[in-house]
Amino acid sequence: MRVMIVEDEPNIVESLSFVFSREGWQVVAALDGDTAIGHLLDEPPDVLVLDVMLPPHSGFEVLKRVRSEPSLRHLPVLVLTARGQEKDRHTALRLGADAFVTKPFSNRDIVQQVRELAVGKEGTDGAQTGC
Repeated sequence: MRVMIVEDEPNIVESLSFVFSREGWQVVAALDGDTAIGHLLDEPPDVLVLDVMLPPHSGFEVLKRVRSEPSLRHLPVLVLTARGQEKDRHTALRLGADAFVTKPFSNRDIVQQVRELAVGKEGTDGAQTGC
């Protein structure tokens, strides 16, 4: 499985990359929204882990773009944020996120969420899974 992490905090990227690699997953990372979109269009992953607070475009803007691209429309997206406000959760879900995790998170929980999104994608032939 191929997981893409879009996160501007290098320590979080390093930590998630280690945890996901330990699961045997291939990991690709981007530190900003523009780089992420380029990678996503070139080689879509099986699951996208997307931070909300990104330069120069927010994770919400990246998510809008992902959902507007026919080739990415059904890509499972897990949104990460340090801002655990209910408003952010509603915005993420309204824009098409499949799951929402608040920082700090446990490694076990995030691995489980990504695994469930990947299984849901396989089980529904690319259709979105619920949160």
